[in-house]
Amino acid sequence: MVRKHYHAAMARRGSYAKGIAKREEILTAALEVIARNGYGRASVRELADAVGLSQAGLLHYFASKEELFAEILRKRDEVDRETLDAAHADDELSMMDGFVEVMRHNADVPGLVQLYARLSAEATEADHAARPFFTERFRLFRELSVESIREGQQDGSVRADLDAERIASLLLAAADGLQTQWLMDPSIDMAEHIEYLLTLLKPPAAA
Repeated sequence: MVRKHYHAAMARRGSYAKGIAKREEILTAALEVIARNGYGRASVRELADAVGLSQAGLLHYFASKEELFAEILRKRDEVDRETLDAAHADDELSMMDGFVEVMRHNADVPGLVQLYARLSAEATEADHAARPFFTERFRLFRELSVESIREGQQDGSVRADLDAERIASLLLAAADGLQTQWLMDPSIDMAEHIEYLLTLLKPPAAA
């Protein structure tokens, strides 16, 4: 009896692990499809075809289409962090410098920027499936930004008279607003604008 329960438990664990692996495969393929073809032309059918599944088979791994797209964005954030960590393995990258690099990278993946802009707007609805993702993402960004700003205030690289929490919220608003403007006018250099904004946080040079 014990052996029977053990084998049943191991079978469930194996099935769960396979499900997690398949979700990761789907999300990785979806990132490539949307980055290549854009969000508007990346249908559930095309995403399913990319991993050899039917539409129903694809949505078996996600509660809804909205959850699928939120998880795609979560995967994008994960890939961005891993890429930055790998690129700066031998030096320390500040949160703010990383912020600029991510904005620069976003210009290379307009489909994902469009997905982010549209889904974040839709997630303002209280019962939207992506709302928890964006709520947590905004909270984490503000928290990390506040920490980085306060560290800068302590070492003298950021003006001491600034309210770190308000500045963190304004940086997030600026980034999202710039992405929307860039989708309308790709000539806008998002990274350059954020870099300029960050220079305004520095104390004036000594006379």
